[in-house]
Amino acid sequence: MKVFGFAGWSGSGKTTLIEKLIPCITARGLRVSVIKHAHHGFDVDRPGKDSWRHREAGATEVLLMSDQRWVLMHERRDEPEPDLAGQLAILSPCDLVLVEGFKTVPVPKIEIYRPSHGRPLMYPDNPAIVAIATDGDLSAPLTCLNLNDAAGVAEFILQHQGLL
Repeated sequence: MKVFGFAGWSGSGKTTLIEKLIPCITARGLRVSVIKHAHHGFDVDRPGKDSWRHREAGATEVLLMSDQRWVLMHERRDEPEPDLAGQLAILSPCDLVLVEGFKTVPVPKIEIYRPSHGRPLMYPDNPAIVAIATDGDLSAPLTCLNLNDAAGVAEFILQHQGLL
């Protein structure tokens, strides 16, 4: 599986860009998966539901299955958080995995940069950043992409990953 990441300060638009990229890439017949790193605890379950009750009772994993989707919830309990390679091993095979977060992991990535946010660029300190997607004018030694042109960003990623 090819892996391509996105880095940027909170609120820069990483999730929104990925959401727009997925249909651009899948329209080419490619299968795409996403890994999003969450810095804080999260729960996709609801208190009181059967699956929540099973996890609260101590189950390590609970698999929910329907005719439309399935989800596997794994409680880490005292296990360390798996690194990106460990998370990729869990995914079903696909053509491209888009990764949000993992700023320091050495996979090629695009930095999402909005000059209006007043934050510094990350690329000078992160050699994994291969391009910058921005909504402003920027002069940088890396490829600069229009943040509002999802098709153009998708084209760059697919070319970079050898998927065209």
